[in-house]
Amino acid sequence: MNRRHLLQGGLIAAGALSATGTALAADVAQPRAGARPMRRIATEEAWSIPEHMEAMTALAQQPSDNLDLVSRRGVTTGGARYANLLDTERRLAEMDALDIDMQVLSLTSPGVQMLRVDRANAMATLANDRLAALIARHPKRFAGLASFAPQDPAAAAREMDRAVNQLGLSGFIVNSHTDNRYLDEPFFWPILEAAEALQRPIYIHPRAPADTMAKPFRDYGMHAAIWGFQAETGTHAMRLILSGVFDRFPRLQIILGHMGESIPYNLWRADHWFNERRPDQRSSLAPSAIFRRNFTITTSGVEDALTLRYCIDLLGADRVMWAIDYPYQAMAPAVTAMNTAPVTEAQRALLFHGNAERVFHIPPLV
Repeated sequence: MNRRHLLQGGLIAAGALSATGTALAADVAQPRAGARPMRRIATEEAWSIPEHMEAMTALAQQPSDNLDLVSRRGVTTGGARYANLLDTERRLAEMDALDIDMQVLSLTSPGVQMLRVDRANAMATLANDRLAALIARHPKRFAGLASFAPQDPAAAAREMDRAVNQLGLSGFIVNSHTDNRYLDEPFFWPILEAAEALQRPIYIHPRAPADTMAKPFRDYGMHAAIWGFQAETGTHAMRLILSGVFDRFPRLQIILGHMGESIPYNLWRADHWFNERRPDQRSSLAPSAIFRRNFTITTSGVEDALTLRYCIDLLGADRVMWAIDYPYQAMAPAVTAMNTAPVTEAQRALLFHGNAERVFHIPPLV
């Protein structure tokens, strides 16, 4: 029995609390005697550096009704989420306790996309350098998605190339809209071209609705994860699907969290109306065909067995990856949900690690 198994057993037996204040789940599956547990790679895990947190805190303190800044004001310097974004040792201790082998880290939303262009480029470079250094210290525990500044597509493409070919990062993170604009616009195509050429995916991560669609989301807390995040990010993805972008970049791969930001449940209807108005469509392929070919979804923030079963049946187990959404979601329930999900063991292996290894070019265990 290795250190991780001893630590897990001791913490659970003692009823220890996680770093987020959640009791470590007693029903997390224990490793079989003499067997190594199935590898677990969590694929949407937020992280930050002090310089980024300070820049975003300063932005949030400005008088503004921008919904991202409204959300940001909830991540205070004294709060647990703020600390957990920065504290690698705390993160690793909880990963050890729950037998989480690896997390794929990315700069927390909204990344650098609200900063001035020059500052955004510099912050992305700094964050990518720090992320690569962290991975170098813990190569079996962390992989990373590179940040870039979509405000400057040419510089973004250069940073994407550096991130993969010099820093060894595994893909890219973009936090939905930038200056209320979306990646289907030709202005951003150098970014899509770079991702396709580098054979690395772009994870489109949520942020609050753009100013152009914000008004209905200002009430009832609707701007955040309860509805606004998925409405915004799902809209972004549907713009890409319907725009013809995937005819121009057929090998481009996109990742969506939160079980696909509701798109899987609307694919039949999208296909129906796409075919009803086929002469007016810019894409040569129906939405479901593009989604199955060019998109992978993750389970981040959705620990629901019925939803998982539906997405696997619709898309195939090779298009779904496990994720936690730490520190915005607790680790233990996400582990328990996947341990007990109504899937075959072969499917569980794909969800827990096989798909992540393939999509992010993470070497498999030997």
